[in-house]
Amino acid sequence: MRKDIIKANVVVFIASFCTLIIELVAVRMMAPYVGVSLYTWTSIIGVVLAGISIGAYLGGLIADRLPRPSTLGWLLFFSGLGAFSISPLISLLGNWEIQTGLMIRILLITAAIFFVPSCLLGMISPIVVRLTLNHLRDVGNVVGKIYAYSTLGSILGTFATGFYLIQWMGTRLILVMIGILLMTCAFIFGGFFIRKRTLFLFLLGFTFLLLIFHEEIFRPPLDGETLYFKESNYYTIRLKRDTLNPMDSLVTLYLDHLHHSRTDLNNPYRLEYRYVRGFEEVLRWQADGKKTFRTLFIGGGGYTLPRLVELQYPDAQIEVVEIDPEVTRIAQTSMGIPGDTRIRTFNQDARWFVMNCREKGSYDFIFLDAFNDMSVPYHLTTQEFGMELKGLLTPHGLLITNVIDHFKKGAFLPSYIRTLEEAFGKGYVHLISVRPPDDSSGTGNFIVVAGSRKIDLDDFVAKIKKMSHQVMTSHILSPARLQQYLKDRYSVILTDDYVPVDNLTAPIFEELYGRGR
Repeated sequence: MRKDIIKANVVVFIASFCTLIIELVAVRMMAPYVGVSLYTWTSIIGVVLAGISIGAYLGGLIADRLPRPSTLGWLLFFSGLGAFSISPLISLLGNWEIQTGLMIRILLITAAIFFVPSCLLGMISPIVVRLTLNHLRDVGNVVGKIYAYSTLGSILGTFATGFYLIQWMGTRLILVMIGILLMTCAFIFGGFFIRKRTLFLFLLGFTFLLLIFHEEIFRPPLDGETLYFKESNYYTIRLKRDTLNPMDSLVTLYLDHLHHSRTDLNNPYRLEYRYVRGFEEVLRWQADGKKTFRTLFIGGGGYTLPRLVELQYPDAQIEVVEIDPEVTRIAQTSMGIPGDTRIRTFNQDARWFVMNCREKGSYDFIFLDAFNDMSVPYHLTTQEFGMELKGLLTPHGLLITNVIDHFKKGAFLPSYIRTLEEAFGKGYVHLISVRPPDDSSGTGNFIVVAGSRKIDLDDFVAKIKKMSHQVMTSHILSPARLQQYLKDRYSVILTDDYVPVDNLTAPIFEELYGRGR
């Protein structure tokens, strides 16, 4: 009896360990296709829990009808197959052009990929309990231990995946190891090794499976333009060369699904994205005549603008807060950052950095470029964070933020502006578009500028036009029109207690990803 209990504890520990690994890996693997949003997390957690619940119910029915070790063995075997199936299914269904809303689309794709593996793993615990309980005298003790080990497996699976496995092995290799582990358990606990015919069929099927899905399982989805691929603790990172002109020195950094940065390795003055050119215009206007100034970039990405500032302003102090050390490493090794760079990088969460920064009132410019269309770090959008950023600025300093939204439909842009007005004051927050504000062609980038003093936007336009030998990127929204815009649009004040960013950005999701890609 004691031997059976130990065996049961080991099986449920492994099953729960694998279930939580699959749940966390699911978020990382889905990110390049649907981003990392509240909808993604909700769908994955809901689908996995539904699979476990239905699996437990079905497992209970099977346990009473087929209470044999071979039943457990086959469930472990098919659970291993389920783990192997995840990578090919994601490649097949990730871009599924289903004509429905974004939330339903994410839910359906997630269910199609992760429900069956979760259900199979959920069926294991009832089988294990049934095989272990030969009599009822110690039922409470036995069941308690089984569920305790099951929970322990879930805990260790969570910590191991989040802290070590993804960074160390990558998601696809993790799934391969899970599949092998579960199939090995099928041998050990299902008694398959006793029957030679079953063993032969199993090995034959397993070899055939690896041959069919070898490319999908062991190799990431790369193409001829991809220079680098890495799954970090924060992003799926890709670095690609320009597909239109292979001879061009332009490379694009992808973080999950987002085209985050485009950098010319040979020409740091080339700014491909219009919002980056808008950033540079504001900087050039305010830095005119200054010998030295201090800048803080929240969100490093490809370090395109910090690299330009380093060359164009030799006396400037440049600091970058980038949460992912791997992104910084890519920028330094493959995106033109020199080895003797003056750029100081802090690999930590921006909110934590700002909260613990002792050099208050010392930054002339803070560039906040951490928001994208599918993943907005909500804790960087709130009134409280705005107040903290204000405290870092000099009396003439400016906060310059990149916001992605639909000008006429979106709710995040007006909410963020109103939130900054609560922190900086009404009349001290301004909006710049990188294309004419009346352009209703869809979602785009907007630059929100805030400071502790009023700024002369007419002077901005006049000076940049005088300095530039090309068309000015920035389009200014007058203060009167901005206030009318805020009055006409639905908006909320974002605080640490109330920050529904995912709901506010839902119209962007629907436009860009909700009806197919």
